[in-house]
Amino acid sequence: MATHRLSIPLGDDDVRSLRIGDMVYLDGKVHTGRALVYQHVLEGGHEPPLDLANESNVQMHGAPAAVEDAPGRYRLSSIQATASFRYWKYVPDYVERFGIRAVIGKGGMDKWVYEDVFARTGTVFLTTVGYGIAALYGRAVKRVIDVHWKEELGLPEAMWVLEVENFGPFIVDGDCTGASLAALAIEKINPNFAREYAKLPDYVLKRIGEIDVSLEHEVIVGKPERE
Repeated sequence: MATHRLSIPLGDDDVRSLRIGDMVYLDGKVHTGRALVYQHVLEGGHEPPLDLANESNVQMHGAPAAVEDAPGRYRLSSIQATASFRYWKYVPDYVERFGIRAVIGKGGMDKWVYEDVFARTGTVFLTTVGYGIAALYGRAVKRVIDVHWKEELGLPEAMWVLEVENFGPFIVDGDCTGASLAALAIEKINPNFAREYAKLPDYVLKRIGEIDVSLEHEVIVGKPERE
């Protein structure tokens, strides 16, 4: 395991030198994105308001805990990532189209994203380190540069552009070789899910959103069909 401090925009050599388990700290311009940003851009046809590939090729799944004290003036206390596996249908197209070199999130992306997409584009997945250091991440945000589409999407779902310094630590969960820490863990966890699901009656499974005791419908298992 190695520790890296990298400047954004990230270059090809920066990301291809990273391996799962490495620690990363970032300096530069990070932008956020959640479901509505992806839909706004990829489905709604709205171009990003900045040159992502050359200015901010690191995207974070999440939004800061922040308030707008005055027009264009934001007070930010902390920032933490949201579950990235919810965005599998958007991430490949977004990464390829806009030259994204790193995605920050949590929960991991399925291994096929790393193998089929990230290995080709030179992109890594960086995972946040628990909830307890969200304030530490927040202190690394030196300035809110802008918040785009806040009227259309609302503050939590808007695209935040943040100037960060020594932003981290993040763990490399998926690297450009297709390796994935999350995939390794899933291989161990899924048999436990199968055993516990088998004990549950149908009405309980449906209540928690499961169709049956099979894991085929889990979002973190297998390669879904892209729409």
